[in-house]
Amino acid sequence: MNTIPRDPHWCAAPVAAGPLRRWLTDRGSLTARLEQHAGEIKVKVLFQGLRRVNQDEAFLFASPVARVLVREVLLMRGTKALVFAHTVVAPSALRGAWRSVTALGTRPLGAALFADPRIARFPLRQKKLPLLHPLHRRAAAQLKKQPPPLWARRSIFAAGNSPILVSEVFLPAVYDL
Repeated sequence: MNTIPRDPHWCAAPVAAGPLRRWLTDRGSLTARLEQHAGEIKVKVLFQGLRRVNQDEAFLFASPVARVLVREVLLMRGTKALVFAHTVVAPSALRGAWRSVTALGTRPLGAALFADPRIARFPLRQKKLPLLHPLHRRAAAQLKKQPPPLWARRSIFAAGNSPILVSEVFLPAVYDL
């Protein structure tokens, strides 16, 4: 991927303050960082299949796509959900660079992304998700009570000319770490 697609919906500069700022700006594997602070992290797969792309994700695709592969998981410490992760891949990339995404099961995507030196990570972006944002709604559906707006980060990973977009929504339990 020669250029970074422009993401007009999320901020490039850190905007969150306080303890969450370092979670939003750390460029390493989020799963590995969570394990440093909380011990063993389990991946709970919520959804994996074709779905319409969210409006603020459409910038990633050079040509309009009707549906994309979406993988949604919770990163859990015991029974506590810490992070809701949402990954978007063009179906055409599943026959190439990202074919292993469909076979991850309960393994974390981050382990695969950071283990392959051919995969480039573009800069992190962040956003405070309003209650009506699709990612907030899907993350909140996993919690017992409705959370306030949630902070999230996302970045593009690229293998050759095939991008994948990974968004991570930080749930209230992260503040306890």
